[in-house]
Amino acid sequence: MLVAGASLSLIAPIAAQASDVVNLEEMNSYTRSPKKSKRIDSKSFINKVDEDIANLQGPIDGPEVNDYKFEAGTFSDTTTLDTTAVFAATRIDGAHKVNTAGATDTLQTMYTYTMNLNTSFTGDDNLYVRLRTGNGKVRDGNGRSIGSFYEKTAFYHTDTYSGNVDDLAVDKLWYTTPIGESENWSATFGGKIENYYMYAAPVSIYRPGFHKAFKLGSLSGAFGASTATGVGIKYAGDNGFGASTNIVSKGANSSTGGFLTNEDESKWDTMLAYTQDQYHVSLTLSQQHEDWSSFSYYATDAAATVDEDANATAYAARAYWRPEESGTKVPEISVGWDIIDLTGQSDNHVKQATSYFVGLGWQDVIRDSDYFGVGFGQPLKVTATNDGTAADDEGLAPFMWEASYQFKVNDSLTMIPAVFGANDIQSATDQDIFGMALTTKFKF
Repeated sequence: MLVAGASLSLIAPIAAQASDVVNLEEMNSYTRSPKKSKRIDSKSFINKVDEDIANLQGPIDGPEVNDYKFEAGTFSDTTTLDTTAVFAATRIDGAHKVNTAGATDTLQTMYTYTMNLNTSFTGDDNLYVRLRTGNGKVRDGNGRSIGSFYEKTAFYHTDTYSGNVDDLAVDKLWYTTPIGESENWSATFGGKIENYYMYAAPVSIYRPGFHKAFKLGSLSGAFGASTATGVGIKYAGDNGFGASTNIVSKGANSSTGGFLTNEDESKWDTMLAYTQDQYHVSLTLSQQHEDWSSFSYYATDAAATVDEDANATAYAARAYWRPEESGTKVPEISVGWDIIDLTGQSDNHVKQATSYFVGLGWQDVIRDSDYFGVGFGQPLKVTATNDGTAADDEGLAPFMWEASYQFKVNDSLTMIPAVFGANDIQSATDQDIFGMALTTKFKF
């Protein structure tokens, strides 16, 4: 009984804090609104709880028990935590036809659990840490994917954890701060980040229901990303103009590479953008060094074949438009187009490839905060080889699509049923798939 009483006294203030955690996922999500937020200070992060609960003071009944004093905010006045748990189930007809070893057409499930930690030291800066675990990246003894949630390009779920199965690890880590006294300039650097977290503006408002390949108007030639050491600067003007330049380097954490060396596998992206409430347009230049190949999220096998020491230059055009009011028959529209040129390739390997994407979305269709989305497009397909011969994906007509409906059961629970498919998706004309999925997201 003494232990139980003491435990309750410990749990009460912690529970009081947890119930009032501020959800900053949208603050850290790449797809946050382009509008400026108000300046914040350290007091903005202090949990607001009833003083009678927050300041638990006084003795616990019982012999020889000392007084315990706890106050809300003692963990950290400037640190917040929000979490997400994702459960997904899918069945994919034709899964056994793709290159995934051991994939079957049976019903399969996976989970992902994420913790987002945000800390401000001045009120204008932010240190972001993401802890994540999951079991979507199932592999066989040879390291080949065997599940239904981790196959590029055919079926990579948007919430799949790419780390080792059931390992809880630091998945993202970076720091953002204003440059000088300006509210328009900021710098970001960190040990685990992707280029698109440092872009000048959101480039797509389409919400993928299943395919991660459909993020950012497609993770294609210019936007295919990989987590590594990164640094960048961004300008976000009050008039809608924005610019950014950033580099992500795998060699910065390698004994054989080194940051900005000839052996550094890196990706340097520069974006010019113009964003208003209803629309956005942007152009991005991506310079990729030393066989960078993360565009395999949205590419045929032939287009994703990058030789050792090969370099690439890619260009991406992105745009979106949305109606003034949601809930109408007129959809939001997001489009993307990429072209990539590679040098240093073998004679019969890809020299140039192109892709496109279209995403349509309807908000508040049946109820408030719901979303119906349809996305489709052509993954990167080889348009020229180094020696002018036919490419390995010659004769293929690669095409991907999905349709999903996202609705909130309550403020913390979202359900996403989806159907999706693809034709000639990797390297053969018989690699056609059709799948159904149900994703459940808890945010708290």
